[in-house]
Amino acid sequence: MAVPKRRVSKQRKRKRRGEHKAELPASNRCPKCGDPKLPHRVCPSCGTYKGEQVVEVEEI
Repeated sequence: MAVPKRRVSKQRKRKRRGEHKAELPASNRCPKCGDPKLPHRVCPSCGTYKGEQVVEVEEI
């Protein structure tokens, strides 16, 4: 069984854990309205997907 010879310092531990940060989700521009949207999803502002109207969006 592997046992560490010395205690891992706080600095070394924090350097290793610094790589585990959250990434921002990717976003694309809608080709119809130009608003940002998540890739492979229906545009929330105009309701289109791959150039076709999929969802009717109500104006507020």
